[in-house]
Amino acid sequence: MSTTAQHKIGSGFGATSTADEVLAGIDLTGRLALVTGGYSGLGLETTRALTRAGARVVVPARRPAVAQEALAGLDGVEVDELDLGDLASVRGFAERFLASGRDLDLVIDSAAIMACPETRVGPGWEGQFATNHLGHFALVNRLWPAIERGGARVVSVSSRGHHFSGIRWDDVHWHRDYDKWAAYGQAKTANALFAVHLDRLGRDAGVRAFSLHPGGILTPLQRYLPREEMVERGWIDEHGNLLNPEGFKTPEQGAATQVWAATSPRLDGMGGVYLEDCDIAGPAPADGERAGVKDWACDPEQAARLWTLSAELTGVDAFAG
Repeated sequence: MSTTAQHKIGSGFGATSTADEVLAGIDLTGRLALVTGGYSGLGLETTRALTRAGARVVVPARRPAVAQEALAGLDGVEVDELDLGDLASVRGFAERFLASGRDLDLVIDSAAIMACPETRVGPGWEGQFATNHLGHFALVNRLWPAIERGGARVVSVSSRGHHFSGIRWDDVHWHRDYDKWAAYGQAKTANALFAVHLDRLGRDAGVRAFSLHPGGILTPLQRYLPREEMVERGWIDEHGNLLNPEGFKTPEQGAATQVWAATSPRLDGMGGVYLEDCDIAGPAPADGERAGVKDWACDPEQAARLWTLSAELTGVDAFAG
């Protein structure tokens, strides 16, 4: 079975490319996309760019009224209710979508929470792992009939935050020693491993999967971070002004890699890899610099182990049997 190597392919785009630039010349008329979190931050910019290229976009939202307001005036967008932290809500959304009989061409799992205080959802699951990974795992598996029929690309939005932690196999739900950044790192590693194994399972059906780091962008994702912490990290001054604008992307630039992953013909026949700055990323350097992808986030054995664990926890596996 061939695999795609983790090295750059010379896409012609880079860190400053925007979502509209990577979509130039790509006609998505007649294509249906699903974008979780598609009404806020990078998700909103992704929705806007896809609709400008002609796609119809389904935006599942925990706060549908807020989503409707944010998306007002965009043609070709529909909103439905979905709470990724609630598996009954995931099932309900998936059943409603499948009942429409439509195929999916693009799925972008963009919704996330970051560095939140210790939070428990469902049967006591750690909130970041549950929302960022398990909710999307259940959603994609439940939507598999539509994804398979559409031969979709599935894009799992990870983060350079995956460098903070691999999967904590002996305590994935952080019942001891909770650390909000390490827990975020584990969830983002899970997003990357999900794409590795989904690609392995889905490629014979024409479904390919990718994960990515969108870049550093100040969006509502930072909602749980106190201003003092962002000041301490050197992101902003005490008045909320960016201290290093060159070190951050605009939302339009931040949405580019996930849009490129979902649509670029350069990625035809590829999959299961982690991307950054609109290209395939290389391995993380040995000197500890936070760039590229860590071994623990692209290991096929760990990806298979995580899939099995996720299926056990959620009770959903489109490939079982």
